[in-house]
Amino acid sequence: MTTDTTLRLTSFSHGGGCGCKIAPGVLAEILKKSSGFPVPPALMVGIETADDAAVYKLNDEQALIATTDFFMPIVDDPYDFGRIAATNAISDVYAMGGTPIMALALVGMPVNQLPLDVIGKIIQGGEAICAEAGIPIAGGHTIDSVEPIYGLVVMGLIHPSKVKRNAGARAGDQLILGKPLGVGILSAALKKQKLDAAGYASMIDNTTKLNRPGQQLSHLPGVHALTDVTGFGLLGHLLEICRGAQAGAQLSMQNIPLLPQVAQLAAAGNVTGASARNWAAYGHEVRLAADISPVQQALLSDPQTSGGLLVSCAAEAVDEVLAIFRAGDFFDAAVIGDIVAGDPVVQVNP
Repeated sequence: MTTDTTLRLTSFSHGGGCGCKIAPGVLAEILKKSSGFPVPPALMVGIETADDAAVYKLNDEQALIATTDFFMPIVDDPYDFGRIAATNAISDVYAMGGTPIMALALVGMPVNQLPLDVIGKIIQGGEAICAEAGIPIAGGHTIDSVEPIYGLVVMGLIHPSKVKRNAGARAGDQLILGKPLGVGILSAALKKQKLDAAGYASMIDNTTKLNRPGQQLSHLPGVHALTDVTGFGLLGHLLEICRGAQAGAQLSMQNIPLLPQVAQLAAAGNVTGASARNWAAYGHEVRLAADISPVQQALLSDPQTSGGLLVSCAAEAVDEVLAIFRAGDFFDAAVIGDIVAGDPVVQVNP
């Protein structure tokens, strides 16, 4: 599964993919004392609800979406690493309902330890995904760093009236997840060399699939909130939706789609440290039914790299939302729960 059996790209980093994210509790503490700054009226979306990207209104017809994302290797194949990182970064534009228009590369590499052709393949992987998304890499920045880091700054456009935020969910909404969970589990198994070729293939397919349905979902009035599931796991990003709406949520564990082999690999102990850190940060805001197992808990807080869109929509919009996902080859998309009136906590049922 690597182009050079003598070199494991993941061995250069202490963590991989979105599992590298600073834990949500630690991040909240860091940002707690950050000074405020006068917000211009044109800034439609900033940091107030931990949304996926910033949105700045340019005129009555256009708003600019700006985001950035980068991380350390989640796989050993450099080309696949570049593809995954690029897909993950572009996803934030789709999660706002926008259309990406260009990207800038962020590259930090231990240039005296990694062969130059390996670094080149990482960049080529990112270029391939940008080409698939129809956008150029118009520049970027490179540094010599201790660990390999790759990602993108991505910009997009959207009509100001079509912006979809992670706030705005309403009691009675249905929750739809666009991709199956389990990327963190598979990456942990890969690092322990316990992931077979089929498992690796499903992981790559999942993490390099562009969340294009977000563009069409922006046109549906019945879609009230939209985000993507990444490093904080399904529960972490759902809680952001709940806090923004000042409402609660219910999940049905049996309806949550999982990648192949994930449940068995998790039961065998292939979980990430980030999953435990996520749970430590927000577990007090989650109510688990008595028969939800520790493995299922780990799946719900499992950090997703380039994860799926999470949609909160009116019940009457469910069929149209699912149809958009199906048309984009997201056949695992499923209704996994709903938004309920009450405190911003998540109840997980069997």
